[in-house]
Amino acid sequence: MFIVSRWALKFCTAALCALALPCSFVLAQTPVAPIKLAMIEGLSGPNGNAGEAVYRNLIWAVERVNARAGVKLLLERYDSKGQNEEALSALRSAIDNGARIILQGNSSANAAALIDAINKHNSREPDKRVLFLNYSAVDPSLTNEKCSFWHFRFDAHADMRMAALMDVIKDDKALKGAYLIGQDYSFGQAVLREARRQLGALRPDVHIVGEELHPMARVKDFLPYATKIKASGAQAVITGNWGNDLTLLIKAAKEVGFEGKFYTFYGNALGAPAAIGEAGIGRVVAVAEWLPNVQTAGSDAFYRSFRVRYPQAADDYVHMRMQLLIEALVQAIDSASKANAVGSHIAPDIALVAAHMERVSVTLGGQSGTMRAQDHQFQQPLVVGVMDRQGTSGVKYDVEGSGYGFRVVKTVTAESAELPSSCKMLRP
Repeated sequence: MFIVSRWALKFCTAALCALALPCSFVLAQTPVAPIKLAMIEGLSGPNGNAGEAVYRNLIWAVERVNARAGVKLLLERYDSKGQNEEALSALRSAIDNGARIILQGNSSANAAALIDAINKHNSREPDKRVLFLNYSAVDPSLTNEKCSFWHFRFDAHADMRMAALMDVIKDDKALKGAYLIGQDYSFGQAVLREARRQLGALRPDVHIVGEELHPMARVKDFLPYATKIKASGAQAVITGNWGNDLTLLIKAAKEVGFEGKFYTFYGNALGAPAAIGEAGIGRVVAVAEWLPNVQTAGSDAFYRSFRVRYPQAADDYVHMRMQLLIEALVQAIDSASKANAVGSHIAPDIALVAAHMERVSVTLGGQSGTMRAQDHQFQQPLVVGVMDRQGTSGVKYDVEGSGYGFRVVKTVTAESAELPSSCKMLRP
């Protein structure tokens, strides 16, 4: 692609073009400068597999964008090791390296630290403002009391996910006792708090027979926890655990012979279905914004295209929200560029991009979503699935080559999934 420098265009117009000479030779054969995105994520340590899975999703989305005309993106990765200080150090490096779009999600604690740092940075250095796009950090406070003009969340927050699960739990007549367990940080605490509240409102007959938080990503043996769960007499476990903390918990429950259900936020990926195997049929329930077995032509084509890009079973981790995030970013950059009368190759005005991000509406693979300007919480449908063997009705696709997939049993519209916000947005 050719870019005409302002000096060359002025010289051409004033001198050469007056002589009716061709001006094409002043076109500089300079490639379009891509817009730098910095993914700050835990890429090493116990949850490194989750970070790598996110990277596969984001780079696939970027590849599709770059194959089209218009905006070009460059995705760079920074390892936070899941730690706040490492995430903040990565943020400084990313900004110094020219990144103006920050992507993160696999820790609400990291997200909160980044929001605070970005707020301060953008106030201190308005010429180097950055935008924070969050694909997985679902502590509700991030779009409530901690909301920021510079932060946009594309995942349903924990209270929204819990409400979708409760749509299924309220009809589980066999459930008399529930065990609540989670990771001991802001997100895990929020999940347990909301589980208590919603059970009290919708299923006051269900007793909470056990409740505890455990250190995140540090427990190697969940057998003591699983033993307590079984001894409690619970018919179900409700957990927001993710990564190895979920996989190891489910494995331990299987070993001790726990026969109850698992109502989860993330039981549909990263080894969990293979870990529990046959014991999970009809018993592992997961909520998500999308599942591969959503029965639409658009969804089917989307998932098949992902498997063409990543044919290895171990790489089978795809989330629609990460794809919609990149599409929303491109839409906002395009809109901001047109509003500012500059080409998409010009470094975008971050404040203007944020203003246009507030009203994006995107569709991909049959899934649609819109950004809510009040709190920058993306609004989209949610689905709840239950684990079953591949090949049974509604389970065309399995997970990670395990032979088990998730059949959609509940679809929650975006309007029904929406919850009020206490955000008091401060805008520049």
